[in-house]
Amino acid sequence: MPKIISPKELEQIVDLVAQHPDGIGLEILLQRMEGHVSRRTLQRRLASLVKQKRILTKGDGRAIKYRLVPIAGTMNVIPESPIKQMTGEVYVPLSAEGAEIKIYVRQPRQQRSPVSYQIEFLEQYQPNQTAYLPEFLRAQLHNLGRSSAEQTPAGTFARNILNRLLIDLSWASSKLEGNTYSRLDTERLIEFGLAAEGKDALETQMILNHKSAIEFLVQDTEHTGVNPETIIALHAFLSDGLMPDPLTCGRIRNHAVEIGGSVYLPIAMPQRLEELFNIVISMTAEIQDPFEQSFFMMVHLPYLQPFADVNKRVSRLAANIPLFQRNLCPLSFIDVPQQAYVDAMLGVYELNRIELLRDVFVWAYERSCQQYVAVQQQLVPPDTFRLRYRNELTETVRTLVRNGQTINAATIRTAMPKTVTHEDQPRFVELVQREFKTLHAGNAIRFGLRPLEFAAWMEKE
Repeated sequence: MPKIISPKELEQIVDLVAQHPDGIGLEILLQRMEGHVSRRTLQRRLASLVKQKRILTKGDGRAIKYRLVPIAGTMNVIPESPIKQMTGEVYVPLSAEGAEIKIYVRQPRQQRSPVSYQIEFLEQYQPNQTAYLPEFLRAQLHNLGRSSAEQTPAGTFARNILNRLLIDLSWASSKLEGNTYSRLDTERLIEFGLAAEGKDALETQMILNHKSAIEFLVQDTEHTGVNPETIIALHAFLSDGLMPDPLTCGRIRNHAVEIGGSVYLPIAMPQRLEELFNIVISMTAEIQDPFEQSFFMMVHLPYLQPFADVNKRVSRLAANIPLFQRNLCPLSFIDVPQQAYVDAMLGVYELNRIELLRDVFVWAYERSCQQYVAVQQQLVPPDTFRLRYRNELTETVRTLVRNGQTINAATIRTAMPKTVTHEDQPRFVELVQREFKTLHAGNAIRFGLRPLEFAAWMEKE
């Protein structure tokens, strides 16, 4: 990879340029840098800032000058009327930087300059040295997200609130994609397998895919993590039945894609794409703070667009992996305004600026924590026996269904793994029988069973 330039060094140049609204020449910049960089180094950094569209050039040759890129917007002024009415969209609280980005991305598409993937955006980030989330903000998020399961094995808190999390995250993440299921519709689908009337089958599939993906992350935290295999598996779960070409499910794309409503053109070369995907995941794994890790994935996975579709969904669920592993409150995206999220992603795509997405991330996490504070207080102590034998339970249920067997003590014992101790076997048989009493098409996927497999077993019962 090319040498990584420190963001502080670039910011120093931007600050100097900002002091000269009419532009500043190379020679004066060199003098102001007081010998800290060579002429050639400064020229490379200026070229990088121009490519990032943070500064502009005017003139040619020795007369060339550099100035800041203005962030333009439009405003309609309406004369004040005798009757004052307050109107506005639902949005998240914005920083000054976030507000600037919002103004820019709200311009008509024709007024925004087409841009391609900028490798410098990734190269400027150095894990555990660069921080998209300042230290004070990370400390605030840690205080908000601390759970009662802090000292327990990874994933305990997420498993404790799994029923609520499945509904909240499946619904909210799908809603950000334009899904019209209500929260109640989602709850009925997840709890009872009842698809909402009048809804497109693809919307139902999207909800169920989220459910499968969340269960995959929560139920096996020992093997799921920030690694390429987990991220690709997330895509396989989330894109199941939704891709025009089924072969693209769970695979890095091998063709160019466009993003609707944006002037951003993602990288197209398959070999380079896979290389960058591995670099992004490797850099994420190096980040020590779980919130910085989470936010980094929300920025760079959609920006890279490693898959043919479903990239943002993958990033939202992947953003929860570090939180699950540290038993922090999950990020459910509950009540996040769709337009605010869309604007924030456009800011990343077209400006390589993260401030608006950071505003959305922080507000969304605070909102999620508010939801789960009450849930923590109402938690029923987990069934430790079920937790201890959760893998054996899954294997037994799956085996019995796939073999089309009638459920009784004898058949359960034949399918029971040898890892169930002799003294625990009677209680394990009872546990399996209880599970089958509540098993239905909507929740059978917890045991790795597809709807057709479950339907075939039900016909034999």
